[in-house]
Amino acid sequence: MTRVLVVDDSAFARAVLSRILRAAGPRIEVVGVARNGHEALQEIDRLAPDVVTLDLTMPELDGIDVLRALAGRASPRVIVVSMSGVDTERGAEALSLGAVDIVTKPTAHASERLAEIAKELVAKVLAVGARTTPIKLPAPSPVSIVRPRVGNVELVMIGTSTGGPQALTRIVAELPATLAAPVVMVLHIPVGYTEALAARLDRGSPLHVVEASDGMALVPGLAVLARGGAHLRVVRDGLTLRAEVSSRPTRPFTPSVDELFLSGTAAVGARGLGVILTGMGDDGLVGSRALAAAGGALLTEAETSCVVYGMPRCVDEAQIGAVSVTLDRVAAEIARRA
Repeated sequence: MTRVLVVDDSAFARAVLSRILRAAGPRIEVVGVARNGHEALQEIDRLAPDVVTLDLTMPELDGIDVLRALAGRASPRVIVVSMSGVDTERGAEALSLGAVDIVTKPTAHASERLAEIAKELVAKVLAVGARTTPIKLPAPSPVSIVRPRVGNVELVMIGTSTGGPQALTRIVAELPATLAAPVVMVLHIPVGYTEALAARLDRGSPLHVVEASDGMALVPGLAVLARGGAHLRVVRDGLTLRAEVSSRPTRPFTPSVDELFLSGTAAVGARGLGVILTGMGDDGLVGSRALAAAGGALLTEAETSCVVYGMPRCVDEAQIGAVSVTLDRVAAEIARRA
């Protein structure tokens, strides 16, 4: 059973979220609710929930302050529940502070979307609540000691979902500015958050991190984050690799890791490196198979450091030659190969 605390200053939101979670059956127990950050911290200490659904904008003490107060704690896992299109900068900040995912908050005018919201919220709560064992990783190594070897990698492709913001934050901070290949990244995240998240990643990285734009040249020293709600593909333009941004075709996830890996494989073949990090589901498996068949290399995040061992598990169990490493070794492996 996953024990959940619902935190929101809106009585409507608290009632709807609690009802959605209770309707999931015996796998989820709503152990309490809180109206603001002060109450949330008190209830977290009192109830020790596995998961907290957290509003960002609240009186007295807001969601960002709650995340700062929880910094360094292995539990509870925090899922931000935010209004669509609102507080995108704060949402990106919340992800950088340790929130593992974002779900769009239901409103009084969105009753037709409640079933969709319910499915997403329940799946994410169960996924992150299943892993409450503290993850102990070594401290990040200084970027200066990462000495990349010149290899044959022309493109680094990274795919991730739940827990991905923290994983990407660590990886881009540790990759050296001298990396010989561009980095392209897909993260499952609601529309509107990727520009702000890319800006935050950029501030902590030796690489230049930007949100994808159609036609941009993909060059060494650049890390490109797929735009929420649009696929990021790689196309070859002579000797230059370029980003293609499009919402077609429709897939279960947009942006899609599979779309990125399939296009990247078509563009660079065996000179591609695919990296599958923490996340729910199997997005990336089809693309990883294609990359492996073309002779490209694959890395997966090891189960011991994943927030959700879903996407990496699918690739590992496919037995297509992926090398599994813990999160603290991913950047060094990328640098060594690229």
